[in-house]
Amino acid sequence: MAKKSTPTKGNIVYSTNKNLDFNLPKEELETLPPQQQNLKVMLSKKGRGGKTVSLVSGFTGNETDLEKLGKLLKSRCGVGGSVKDGEILLQGDHRDKMIEILTKDGYKAKKAGG
Repeated sequence: MAKKSTPTKGNIVYSTNKNLDFNLPKEELETLPPQQQNLKVMLSKKGRGGKTVSLVSGFTGNETDLEKLGKLLKSRCGVGGSVKDGEILLQGDHRDKMIEILTKDGYKAKKAGG
């Protein structure tokens, strides 16, 4: 019987190194042009102690381009926020302003959720 090979990241199967000082190679996604991005802008309170945040999801591309877009939205809306797990979070309800900014920059953005 032939052995089945299982794909691993960086050919690391098991490590006893408790410090985990090795870095696995990250897969860089190519960023789609703004006309091909389908962004969803929604409002969320979940897991934030009742605080309202505007959330942009659906971005396809690398992390640096997502952070640039997040910085642009934060500066134009005049609020704080962050970029986590492939999503842009802005403090407060700024959905309408965010959709306006994104459509002016050529992105396809629409409201999602309730």
